[in-house]
Amino acid sequence: MTQTTTALRTEFDFELPHGLVGPDGRVHRRGRMRMATARDELSPLVDQRVRENPAYLGIVLLSLVITRLGDLTDIHAGVVEELFAADLAHLQDFYQEINGVGPEHRAVACPSCGAHFTVPEPAPGGRLGEP
Repeated sequence: MTQTTTALRTEFDFELPHGLVGPDGRVHRRGRMRMATARDELSPLVDQRVRENPAYLGIVLLSLVITRLGDLTDIHAGVVEELFAADLAHLQDFYQEINGVGPEHRAVACPSCGAHFTVPEPAPGGRLGEP
């Protein structure tokens, strides 16, 4: 019996809608993000900045998993804080996408016209369209 091994892809490239303006005035739009580990998800919870302001969790978490942004490789919370709001939202969505924490989707077909499209799976115990 032959066993095939497929390498797990753990890093993904992204491009920001606007980009980070660096200290030298250059705009950094392309970057790389790695998949999060359990440690990445847990370590911000003991960060004093997150304890004082839970909304800061996303900033700290992204600073742990972004490995490169343009020429910048030292990505820390201060760098993420400088992003435009649209770029931050883009990275949060991208984080959810590559880590599989976003809503699951399934393919469906319209019973009337037969058109195919995807819809989000309802939350466990919930129905589609309900919070």
